[in-house]
Amino acid sequence: MSMLRMATLSQALRLIREEFRPLEDFERLATAAACGRVLAQEIRAPEDLPGFPRAIMDGYAVRAADTFGATEGNPARLALVGEVRVGQPPPGPLGSGEAMAIPTGGFLPEGADAVVMVEDTEAPDPKTVLVFSPVAPGESVIGPRDDIAAGTRLFSRGHRLRPQDVGALMGLGLTAVPVVRAPRAAIVATGEEIVPPDARPEPGQVRDINSYTLQCLLADAGAEPLLRGIVPDTAEDLRDALERALEEADLVVISGGSSVGTRDVTLAVLEELGEVLLQGLRMKPGKPTIIARAEGKPVVGCPGHPVSAFVVGAKVIVPIVERLLGVANPPRRPRVPAVLAEGFASAKGRREFVRVRLEGEGDRARAVPIIAESAVISSLALAHGLVEVPEDVEGLEAGTEVWVELW
Repeated sequence: MSMLRMATLSQALRLIREEFRPLEDFERLATAAACGRVLAQEIRAPEDLPGFPRAIMDGYAVRAADTFGATEGNPARLALVGEVRVGQPPPGPLGSGEAMAIPTGGFLPEGADAVVMVEDTEAPDPKTVLVFSPVAPGESVIGPRDDIAAGTRLFSRGHRLRPQDVGALMGLGLTAVPVVRAPRAAIVATGEEIVPPDARPEPGQVRDINSYTLQCLLADAGAEPLLRGIVPDTAEDLRDALERALEEADLVVISGGSSVGTRDVTLAVLEELGEVLLQGLRMKPGKPTIIARAEGKPVVGCPGHPVSAFVVGAKVIVPIVERLLGVANPPRRPRVPAVLAEGFASAKGRREFVRVRLEGEGDRARAVPIIAESAVISSLALAHGLVEVPEDVEGLEAGTEVWVELW
């Protein structure tokens, strides 16, 4: 395909969907450890759930027909013939004119088709129950297949398992599930001025921030991050680092190699080893972003400024991970409504993500813009989220109702 220059974010996301394919590798993982993982195959129920008729409240198992016409002045009089205990089968079947005490979750005896709430009854003696209100067949009962029927498709391929999904799988006895292998994502930091976090920077040097921000974003998206250190801004060093990364990873992120000064080196190396698909985004922050393909694998040149790297990580790199995982319906980040406390300008023709701090709660929440350059680390650490400004809007005025995407 021809390279896109200064693409919109929408074009970049479409390119990701069209040019990269989900991984085919999968593994069987213990369901208890699979929360957050993506299913490699659809899951169907192997059996009915609950598998037996159950009471959904405390009361008496009855035949509904025996209670028809019952009132407080003329209750139905039934013979109390036993008690169902939780976790045990009923002591026997239920005949006409009979009742059996039953707890919530109890196994409904054969012959019974309803449960009368204990509040609508009275036991004048150990062998008798008076019912003051009629019940219909099936009332306060869940049938053997009412929860899940055997063969029902529970989850499709590409579904990311949630805590409640794990519970449902365990309830069906599915103690292991097939999940897509976590994509290995190598992070290569570039820059003569970058030093490790445990180093004391000399004048003109800064500690590596982006590798660890991207590591967290990648792990949260379901990838296995691989930190591959800091590489000098030379074509030879970058080529060697990228070749090593491509041998072990499914995705490579180059942090800092797409800004002015090193951009040409990064482009040259990527063109030598593969194909550059996109150069530049109409997005702020994140304009000097590169998306390439080498050995069939996605490679992203991520801007060096910390805020830019974070936004590109969230808006471009995370979708690539989701594509590799084959996530069927990528979830949206949580959002909250707020009123903009201060107005700000925005250049038309590019999508902008503005850092904001939230003050107040609920309908009174105020979004306070944090206006700072993309190199200012504190502006990201102090922000509660991002406000998105579309390409066709020139800034927002104070008092505008906005959605804040929480991060």
